[in-house]
Amino acid sequence: MNTGNFDKLRYEALCELAKGDYKAFLYDCDGTLADNMLAHKETYVKVAANAGVTILPEIIDEFAGLPIPAVVEEINKRYNSSFNPTEFESLKSNLFYNEFIEKTEPIHFVVDHLKANAVKYMIGVVSGGSRKMIQKTLEVLRIDGLVDVMVCAGETPHGKPYPDPFLLAAEKLGVEPSDCLVFEDGDAGVKAAKAAGMKWIRIDKIV
Repeated sequence: MNTGNFDKLRYEALCELAKGDYKAFLYDCDGTLADNMLAHKETYVKVAANAGVTILPEIIDEFAGLPIPAVVEEINKRYNSSFNPTEFESLKSNLFYNEFIEKTEPIHFVVDHLKANAVKYMIGVVSGGSRKMIQKTLEVLRIDGLVDVMVCAGETPHGKPYPDPFLLAAEKLGVEPSDCLVFEDGDAGVKAAKAAGMKWIRIDKIV
């Protein structure tokens, strides 16, 4: 099956799963709308390597959806390293923004779903990335004008897997959490959606 047909089938499956009496669709960004997880893993590995620490990129999959400082804390535990999470985040973000972000590709069936529903539902993007990074990513994907609300790293007391980011998005949109449907690709995001009282779809499980 070619990629186009596969995306068409996944798009149709996503549309079916997303049926319901909702008022807002809330999408994660990296790994959900944006096909950039490999690039993100490469930047983690490169920043660590520049400090003389060799990490396996699989740890990034393990903690997908967590804010960068939280991932760095897990790296420190696993590799007995002593990275400053804030400094690491700054180095990683600058590297990704300057070298990788323009190469970001859409996850077509999810981006197409957002585009098709932007006139029917309020659209939010809820991410553990920085606002600067997510705004630029949405611009590269050419969907920034379709998004009503963004909630990004550091804008709530706690990030995913806590419910705070999704609850703030619902508050900003003026809707009840139960009226929101979340689109995610990681355990942390699903836990956050559940804790917020929202229904959710794991887009990476649609095959």
